[in-house]
Amino acid sequence: MKIKQNYNLSKLNTFGVDVNAKFFVEVKKEEEIAELFSLPEFKDNKKIFLGGGSNVLFTKDFDGIVILNKLKGIEILEQDEETVTVRAMGGEVWHDLVVFAVNRGYWGIENLSLIPGTVGAAPMQNIGAYGVELKNTLVSVEAYELETGIKKIFSGEECELGYRDSIFKNKLKEKYFISAITLKLSKIPQPNLSYKILREFLEKPARNASHSDAGGNNIQARNPKDISDAVAEIRRSKLPDPKIVGNAGSFFKNVFVTKEQLQKLQESYPDISYFEEDGAFKIPAGWLIEHAGWKGKREGRVGVHDKQALVLVNHGEATGAEIIELANKIIKCVKDKFDLTLAPEVNIV
Repeated sequence: MKIKQNYNLSKLNTFGVDVNAKFFVEVKKEEEIAELFSLPEFKDNKKIFLGGGSNVLFTKDFDGIVILNKLKGIEILEQDEETVTVRAMGGEVWHDLVVFAVNRGYWGIENLSLIPGTVGAAPMQNIGAYGVELKNTLVSVEAYELETGIKKIFSGEECELGYRDSIFKNKLKEKYFISAITLKLSKIPQPNLSYKILREFLEKPARNASHSDAGGNNIQARNPKDISDAVAEIRRSKLPDPKIVGNAGSFFKNVFVTKEQLQKLQESYPDISYFEEDGAFKIPAGWLIEHAGWKGKREGRVGVHDKQALVLVNHGEATGAEIIELANKIIKCVKDKFDLTLAPEVNIV
């Protein structure tokens, strides 16, 4: 295991922010974790673990050690006629796990296709999209306590997963390194088409089915790959590729409001977009940002994506401070206009 010094992180965060880490190391095997935890560079410094770097914004050089999770492996632990239990290492690309599942006909995570990042980051955020969250399939999380090096297995319930939230972001923040997760998937069809945009994409009728350019999809979603492919196509059409334009996907969380708050907003904005979940009402942050006039707006080297207002972009050589300044302006504007407070989904370092 080789510790590198003054390591540039510009290619390890999807915003492409040019910052350095005091120390840097890659963990490729689970057996290396004990060695890592014994090193003085690890014990005596601040720490941050990176996977795909898709949910982090560096605002300055990191005066500590950055550990890149490169643990690989996906395996089937057990299965029966109805379910299959899959274990994936934390350094696996999340979408590769989705592909592993849908190609075998396993249901449960197809709606989470093309979410950037690694498997290890998934329970941190309780990733979710198109009506599905990780908590729907999560069985357990394997993690190492940073102080002792002891491995613990957290049940799905113990992870305290909420909306873009978990115990690893709150009570146990910066106390554990997630090495693997286990999911329980279904062999029985369980399509979730609760999100209108996904349902309409699949059901869009062709103008003339005899022509290849009929202009419709008319997909019945007989298998999880049909949904996975649809979600991936929708995401590609709305979200910029971080390899081309620096971004971290959704920058802000959606906003939950009471029924009374929603009704008050509807008096002024009858077309306001919202979703009802478990008796609460969720307003898309993208709708708020767009209707506050920020969609497609550019300020110097940073801006808001022109197809999805939820995405902040680095147009080139922007600093983390510039991105934060833009985010704060948007937060203030939305607060002034709607009296609602946006909160970043991205981890700001």
